[in-house]
Amino acid sequence: MATLEGLRGRGDAGLAFNPQGLNEDEEEEDSPAVLLSVLAQHGEVALCFYDSCDFSLHFMQDTPDNFELHLLDRVIQEVRPHVIITSAKQERCMTHFLQQLSANPDYKPEVVTYPFVDFGLGVAKQRLLSANLPFLPASISETDKMSYLSSCISFDSPLMLRAVGALLKCLDRRRVGVELEDSSVGVPILQFHTYTLKGVVCIDRDTYSVLQVFKSELHPSVYKLHSGEKEGLSLYGILNRCRCKFGSKLLREWFLRPTQDLAVLHRRQEAIRFFTSPQNSDTLSTLQSSLRNISNIPTLLRRMSLSHTKVTDWQSLYKTVFSVVCIRDTVRHLPQSIQLFCDISEGISDDIHYIASLISRVVDFESSVAESRFTIKPNVDPAIDEKKRRMMGLSDFLTDVARRELEHLDTRIPSCCVIYIPLIGFLLSVPRLPSMVEKEDFEIEGLDFMFLSEDRLHYRSQRTKELDDLLGDLHCDIRDMETAVMRQLQNTILERSASLYKVLNLTAELDCLMAMSSASLEYGYTLPKITSHRRITVTQGRHPLVELCSPVFVANSFQSFESQGRVKIITGPNSSGKSIYLKQMGLIVFMALIGSNVPAKEAEIGLVDGIFTRMQSIESVSVGLSTFMIDLNQMAQALNSSTGNSLVLVDEFGKGTNTVDGLSLLAASISHWLTKAPVDVPHVLLATNFHSLLQLGLLPSSDLLSLLTLETAVDGDELVFLYQLKEGICQSSYAANIATLAGLPTSLVQRGVEVSELYRTGRPVKRVDRASSDEQANSCRTLVEKFLRLDLENQDLDIQHFMKEELLPSAGELLNRS
Repeated sequence: MATLEGLRGRGDAGLAFNPQGLNEDEEEEDSPAVLLSVLAQHGEVALCFYDSCDFSLHFMQDTPDNFELHLLDRVIQEVRPHVIITSAKQERCMTHFLQQLSANPDYKPEVVTYPFVDFGLGVAKQRLLSANLPFLPASISETDKMSYLSSCISFDSPLMLRAVGALLKCLDRRRVGVELEDSSVGVPILQFHTYTLKGVVCIDRDTYSVLQVFKSELHPSVYKLHSGEKEGLSLYGILNRCRCKFGSKLLREWFLRPTQDLAVLHRRQEAIRFFTSPQNSDTLSTLQSSLRNISNIPTLLRRMSLSHTKVTDWQSLYKTVFSVVCIRDTVRHLPQSIQLFCDISEGISDDIHYIASLISRVVDFESSVAESRFTIKPNVDPAIDEKKRRMMGLSDFLTDVARRELEHLDTRIPSCCVIYIPLIGFLLSVPRLPSMVEKEDFEIEGLDFMFLSEDRLHYRSQRTKELDDLLGDLHCDIRDMETAVMRQLQNTILERSASLYKVLNLTAELDCLMAMSSASLEYGYTLPKITSHRRITVTQGRHPLVELCSPVFVANSFQSFESQGRVKIITGPNSSGKSIYLKQMGLIVFMALIGSNVPAKEAEIGLVDGIFTRMQSIESVSVGLSTFMIDLNQMAQALNSSTGNSLVLVDEFGKGTNTVDGLSLLAASISHWLTKAPVDVPHVLLATNFHSLLQLGLLPSSDLLSLLTLETAVDGDELVFLYQLKEGICQSSYAANIATLAGLPTSLVQRGVEVSELYRTGRPVKRVDRASSDEQANSCRTLVEKFLRLDLENQDLDIQHFMKEELLPSAGELLNRS
């Protein structure tokens, strides 16, 4: 895991770095440089960079990021690359980000774009295979090299692998660090490191999967099968009580980036402490009801900028700003010593109140819904009010005009009316007479025929033309004038968009903290004490998911001190709860690192910089690795990347190969940690059924080692699980009892016990499908005795009978047995 302390502060120390453009052949000898390759697609960002100071390649797995690419911005601020490599075919968010980066006068890295084909997955793997890795023997096969690389780089992050391929191409073209060497010498890569942002806890995908932090399931509704997935039983699922979309999104970001920043954790904890207090339950309910009305502000503002707003958009925006004002007013009456409340009170400016009051004064929502368009209230624009008054009085006026027009028409026409049609104007409408058959019959003196519609003829008369000149196209004029008001209102709101975005961030954070508070109240969680030391103590901890599915859950404690009990080996029968205990501790630490309360009576969590697991092997055809090789890769990651502040969870490592080799690898891994200095030993919880690991004394004695087991009791032939953790070693795996519980046939289980006992005591195992040597000797003895009793001289029939019925069947049976 790379923290890159050496990179920070170095800034633009590269002697050959030229912000105005760096020719590929103009770099000076021995000039340190950092080249970063990045890809952003479908809401995820992946990157890698090469540091020429120590010839190391650092990579970050595919990670969700927002549209503004805040995560990428943090990485670039921390790494300060001299060259940024990306694809010429890029999403709009990346284009916008690079434009903003180029506008920064203090830091202008060179941006290199390669064709999209250079970011291909197959191309990236081939470049990795052909890379110059001096620490590998030259004679290593391609298959072995790929197996080794899979233990160094996560092959289940396709975006990151594609970024690596483009980075290797750039390194070869620029020949970074080997400018004066022969062209056959490639740029050396001496080590690979997983890159994690400073202060962010390192957790890989396997760990997220095995701890069930997230769990996606197909939606059960047939109408939503194609619309995506829903969250199943997971930690995120039970803690996500967010009332608005952006709260849920921010909570997921917190889950994906647990932090070591004590200031951030204490900020979250003080708000949760307030909301979980019983006397503040009404405040919690009030704020959550207001948060329900917070809409997607960025989408609304984008539609405004394009003038694509609908009536529903205006309704959503008004509800949003009105609710935000209510939240601000409520929070201002809460203790301002809590930092979040202070930020909301000061951060939600009067611009929001101004926007709310402006929309309330201008927009007539009732009329807008009825007409399905933007309409304004009276007394906003006198000119619009005047035209609307004309429109309202138009009906009576037109009836009057029609009466006067009828006096000048042919007496055969019984009636007429004057109508107004938007975009056409005022027309005289008369019924069609029976004599009016052809178009020539429609002509009436003094009138201009316009069109026929539903047996009514429409004409322009001199009077209707005068009305057009006098009143104009009232309807369209009103719509145009109201549209102009709408645009003016949109511009006013867009000018204050920064205030709206700030509101979004503050309300999303408030939503997340209240969601975790609600879950904490429902499930009985406790606020942990977060400290900077290296100790972890948990009193009566519980698994947050299993306790919801089990009527009774036995709580267990955990203690890991700075120089004692850091490596814990847990033995016990299958199904005794070893794996649940490991996951329980991983989840408790994880929850503390996102600022949440934890399922325990008490907890004190020292800062953890990474959680590593070897618990689950997820096979994939695309990776092309065996189950045991995947296990080894996970263990290698834990051994190579963990530090003295990490948490390592190992379950049944070594069972994927033969017993001796698996036991040897497990003993060697544990010894590796036990022989380190205490300050470098991570918190290790290891569950195993290799009892001989302890019985044969394969581990060095150390105060760092702690032996634990889960209690069981045997009631006759029945095994009872007590699930209580205690110090000690499990003397038996109770495999026969568990096999009986699983429903295996009794005879099969008894035979297994018999073979196990013979093997354990070193005695030969006799096969049940063949007779023993004693049985064969007795059979031969009986056959000889029968033969000797025969009278060989006088009874030929007896001899034939003996040969047919006794000798031949017995001989065939002996041959089959042998």
